[in-house]
Amino acid sequence: MTSQPWLVALDIDGTLLDYDQTLSDAVRDAVRDVRAAGHHVVLASGRSLIAMTPVAQLLGIETGWMVCSNGAVTVRLDPSEPGGWRVTDTTTFDPGPAMRLLHAEMPGARFAVEDVGVGFRLNELFPEGELDGEHSVVDFEELAAGGEVTRVVVRSPDDTSDDFHRLVERLGLDEVTYAVGYTAWMDIAPQGVSKATGLEQVRERLGVDPSRTLAMGDGHNDVEMLRWAARGVAMGHADQAVRDAADEVTGAIEDDGAVKVLRSLL
Repeated sequence: MTSQPWLVALDIDGTLLDYDQTLSDAVRDAVRDVRAAGHHVVLASGRSLIAMTPVAQLLGIETGWMVCSNGAVTVRLDPSEPGGWRVTDTTTFDPGPAMRLLHAEMPGARFAVEDVGVGFRLNELFPEGELDGEHSVVDFEELAAGGEVTRVVVRSPDDTSDDFHRLVERLGLDEVTYAVGYTAWMDIAPQGVSKATGLEQVRERLGVDPSRTLAMGDGHNDVEMLRWAARGVAMGHADQAVRDAADEVTGAIEDDGAVKVLRSLL
């Protein structure tokens, strides 16, 4: 066991799992060895809680912390709890104003709001496999007026990521935090919330010194996390904006780039 453990924050998609949602043996073994050495491995993802717990199981992680929904939901993994987890913190917001503005500009877009630990309420079903858990389809206005939520997902296949950025800038969505994923996808979170804010809560709870924080990721929703960490590592396939936020760049996902970084802690 190490006398000064690191907090190791790991993005999932494109960092641990490849594009086929496959976890390599090398990555799994590296995560296992880092945990066995006494370091705190914290999964930090835009995924919902119910989409992260299967990944934790794949990695053999039964105890510890996860930062879900881009920082809006913090979970403590505990085998003694129902389902093996307990939600410790949530940050919510009223999604109505942003949703109505976006819907007026993109009437064909699909919207989903997260029901933590259960699934999503949607105005129209998403393609199979894109969202986990139970799905309940409701009228758009009912969705927008449904009260405080942790996260909204907007899917508009006809729009590019640049379209999303331009639209948000033009509409002035100042009351929320947004992250554009792949071409057709945008996550909306409470203002000021990111993976970094969730991880800082976890760091304080664990009593880890800020100088012993490492974060690794590949997406735009990882930028704040990479800047937050004392050692921010971008995956080799990440675009320039993500690489610029990091202290170093490792190999790409197809080269198991996470392994070298994880084993550097051993």
